[in-house]
Amino acid sequence: MSRETSRPAPAIKDGDTQAYSVKALEQHRNVEFAHAPAGLGRWLAWGVVIALAAYFLWVVATNKNFEWQVVAQWFTEASVIKGLGVTLGLTVVSMLLGVIIGLLLAVARLSGSRLLRGLAGLYIWFFRGTPLLVQLIFWYNMSTLFPYVSLGIPFGPELARWNTNDLITPLTAAIAGLALNEAAYMAEIIRGGLMSVDNGQVETTQAFGMSRARALRRIIIPQAMRSIIPPTGNQLISMIKATSLVSVIAMGDLLYSVQSVYNRTFEVIPMLMVAVIWYLLITSLLNLAQSAIERYYARGTRRAVPATKRRSPRVDAPAAPAHPGTSYKEGA
Repeated sequence: MSRETSRPAPAIKDGDTQAYSVKALEQHRNVEFAHAPAGLGRWLAWGVVIALAAYFLWVVATNKNFEWQVVAQWFTEASVIKGLGVTLGLTVVSMLLGVIIGLLLAVARLSGSRLLRGLAGLYIWFFRGTPLLVQLIFWYNMSTLFPYVSLGIPFGPELARWNTNDLITPLTAAIAGLALNEAAYMAEIIRGGLMSVDNGQVETTQAFGMSRARALRRIIIPQAMRSIIPPTGNQLISMIKATSLVSVIAMGDLLYSVQSVYNRTFEVIPMLMVAVIWYLLITSLLNLAQSAIERYYARGTRRAVPATKRRSPRVDAPAAPAHPGTSYKEGA
């Protein structure tokens, strides 16, 4: 390190050195103070949120209009539990059918056939473009359009004939409406997951002579599950809540069960709270299951980062130059 001087260094007075040191110390304190409110602000924000949440819970718990004793009385009543079972059964069956049909539609959308792509696209366009409630009512009133369902040779004799009202019950109408609607959304979710797999994997399966069906089953779909699971979990939770729409077609689900009670007792709010609490319990359990499944499929995809202790930025006060007007530069 060599030193260059632009002019002779005058003598430094003690007052000048003292003033420079005080100014540098003030700058150092200002920098430290600028980082202090960040942690303090977070604690204040958490305090406000906790206080508001506690106040909300206290207001709800002490409000006599909720009639919590009625909620406790009907929460595990037989008709409510039966409606809860119908809701869970509808969810499982409709979601399973929706995933199967959605997988077939996703494969059709990715096929090389323009006809299959067009038919799958038309299906998705229709069922995503119309409200689920309208679809449920349509299926329930199918007998208005087709009073009978027959089986036979096209343009030939009938082999069998059934009354549509005997086939399309509230249960079958609910399953058909929920499953076919869900299939349209699952088709796009599965298609996006399949497209997220690297093309090199597909080319490798072709190089080994694997059929497309086997490649999908053994290589592509297992890798696509990481992208498919999170939105599928969201769809399952949405399905739980969507089953409440079947109450309009006289299907005895959870909501229909509590509606039947408050139509007799006129205790509307307490019975709705019974349904709300059950829905919250079910969706909370599904959230936990979804998180566990996501962690399972995410194994090996995250690198562990060593934990480091967070430190506040340190800014050292600059030292006063030995002589004002003196500059330094690196030299050989």
